[in-house]
Amino acid sequence: MPTLRLALCQVNPTVGDLAGNAGLVRDWTRRAAAAGAQLVAFPEMALTGYPVEDLVFRRSFVAASKAALERLAGDLAADGLGELPVLVGYLDADGPPQVSGDAEPGHGARNAAALLHRGGVVATYFKHHLPNYGVFDEDRYFVPGDALTVVRIGGVDVALTICEDLWQAGGPFAAARQAGVGLVLNINGSPYELNKDDIRLPLVRRRAAEAGATIAYVNMVGGQDELVFEGDSMIVTADGTLLTRAPQFVEHLLVHDVELPAAGEPAGPDQALADDMRVVRAAVDAVPPPTGGPVATGGTIAPVADEAEVWQALVLGLRDYVNKNRFPSVVLGLSGGIDSAVVAALAVDALGPDRVVGVSLPSQHSSEHSREDAAELAKRTGLDYRVEPIQPMVDTFLANMSLSGVSVENLQARVRGVILMALSNQEGHLVLTTGNKSELAVGYSTLYGDSVGGFNPVKDVWKTLIWRLAKWRNADATRRGETPPIPESSIGKPPSAELSPGQLDSDTLPDYDVLDPILIGYVDGDLGRDGLVASGHDPAVVDRVLRMVDTAEYKRRQSAPGTKISMKAFGRDRRLPITNRWREDG
Repeated sequence: MPTLRLALCQVNPTVGDLAGNAGLVRDWTRRAAAAGAQLVAFPEMALTGYPVEDLVFRRSFVAASKAALERLAGDLAADGLGELPVLVGYLDADGPPQVSGDAEPGHGARNAAALLHRGGVVATYFKHHLPNYGVFDEDRYFVPGDALTVVRIGGVDVALTICEDLWQAGGPFAAARQAGVGLVLNINGSPYELNKDDIRLPLVRRRAAEAGATIAYVNMVGGQDELVFEGDSMIVTADGTLLTRAPQFVEHLLVHDVELPAAGEPAGPDQALADDMRVVRAAVDAVPPPTGGPVATGGTIAPVADEAEVWQALVLGLRDYVNKNRFPSVVLGLSGGIDSAVVAALAVDALGPDRVVGVSLPSQHSSEHSREDAAELAKRTGLDYRVEPIQPMVDTFLANMSLSGVSVENLQARVRGVILMALSNQEGHLVLTTGNKSELAVGYSTLYGDSVGGFNPVKDVWKTLIWRLAKWRNADATRRGETPPIPESSIGKPPSAELSPGQLDSDTLPDYDVLDPILIGYVDGDLGRDGLVASGHDPAVVDRVLRMVDTAEYKRRQSAPGTKISMKAFGRDRRLPITNRWREDG
């Protein structure tokens, strides 16, 4: 049986940076060639970055993507890499955008893959299954392909597929079995969700059995706005054996020698396949000869604890949002509470202490222990720590306006927001907001106050998970012989906004261990009132919580973006009308 040395390039492209992404492909192809690779694969739309969203509708961008692909093929050859077949995802089009008046049925923008060899494009493949759920709107942007591309490489028939093709039974993988391929390359831009790695391997095994072929799955890594991609690239044989698996949340070159069945006599080009697909065949005349020395083995990375996985996702999402948008640093309010402590620790891990400014903004209601906890966190992490008392500014407002109750509480939060935004304007920092998903769900925040900011690293993190993350991060630091970043008192004390004397979150909200399961069922699980009550929740508490969630939609619509880690993050995952009289009340 032939053996191919596969190189899966788990890289971090940037949307719109065609030149930078092409440079990424060239650099990692050099590394793959140095490792003796005979076939190299890059992620979905690696050349353009992913997702490109409405850039698809700009014909100038589509043209630039196609031109960049041609340049890349030539540059790889000029680099001395022309003999090495390279599969790369890009944006193509065979007609005007579907939203234009001159659109042609069955033609338009394509989520595409191209196999580059000897300075040109040997074969292309257009994604067949287009996801239209959660964060995906690919039916809005792309036209599905109707052909399976099979390329004979090194004596092996290799089918090309893209991301969602793997998540649907039938279609390209059923067609691959009928076409008699030995290997299916599947290039991906599959966003992270907690425990998705546990789903992915069984899924790849099912598709490998369906195709009767080995699957090489390569996924991108990195942050793109709300999304973060964790990599987790792998190779799985037709019988379900996991040959190799890459680490999560880091760029990685996965090189592995794979024994594959030799290609037989191909059927004709018009062979009828599953889902009315047709087969398009091509061939690479030659691949680099196998190198001497030991067999290449990519290794298998063991899974990590949920808290470690989420922490890595949040760190990467924050780092890439800051760096790809070219912010020099970040600033956040340090209250001494658990949420701001976790965000500060994330920011220091993502950017280093020299790029993080933490500001204590005490009022007359700020407790001494909260001020001490904020200072202690700054000492432990080494971030730039400042103190800006807000009471004189609040008093000036109150001397000129007649306010009381919640209005005074919100005034304090808004003064803090003004100070943070002023520091942002003056010094160029990105303001990080620190509200967790539980607070966002029930509207427990002040619009233009504590909700102010350009990015929220914990937007998709339930309050109960915030505590788990804090405990895990401290334990991890202790395990490594480092100082735990988060003061124990910030973790252990009852949560409070400290906007009025003796205030606690529990004055307004159910305890978080009661609140979060209701929110998870309602928000993530789309359960209605009856379903929540049937799950064992108190009907009166359910009614109260659902009213808070439903009436806070206008706040969420104005909230900062933040890294998605769950199956249903606020934003593109969950789209509800603001003006909406439907209620789940009993």
